[in-house]
Amino acid sequence: MSDRGAAVRRLGMTTQNSFTTTVLVDATPDQVFDAITNVRGWWSEEITGDTDKLGAVFEFHYKDMHRSTHKISDFVRGERIVWQTVTAQINFVADPTEWNGTEVVFDIARRGDQTALRFTHVGLVPTIQCYGDCSGAWGYHLESLKDLITTGSGRPNRAGDA
Repeated sequence: MSDRGAAVRRLGMTTQNSFTTTVLVDATPDQVFDAITNVRGWWSEEITGDTDKLGAVFEFHYKDMHRSTHKISDFVRGERIVWQTVTAQINFVADPTEWNGTEVVFDIARRGDQTALRFTHVGLVPTIQCYGDCSGAWGYHLESLKDLITTGSGRPNRAGDA
């Protein structure tokens, strides 16, 4: 039994109904993996902490709307990265802790001549208030990640905007 499965069960969450999307890119699994770990290059320039090793803890914030702390709980080069959301403060919903204990999962696999990146935010489900806004934001940032992978330049939240 994987640690991830145990954590998901402990939290009472499943991947069913969690926000999931798959992106296909013309890149190797290692190139996709390296781009994901460059969180400042596709999500936000205002990330604090390490984003490229197992056990690392980093913080994201965006204006006064969202602040979250993530711990890298799974890190297998070219295959998988998992961020455990340790704490979150989402200030545009009634329960600002909706992300607490959720997991952000990046599964990477070769698919023919391309690489498939399957993104799942376990616990980001339609029944929580931020689902629409948060899934939309993830869509934007995953396009930024795709740009980083394919062109070398993403569209993260810029320093000073956050």
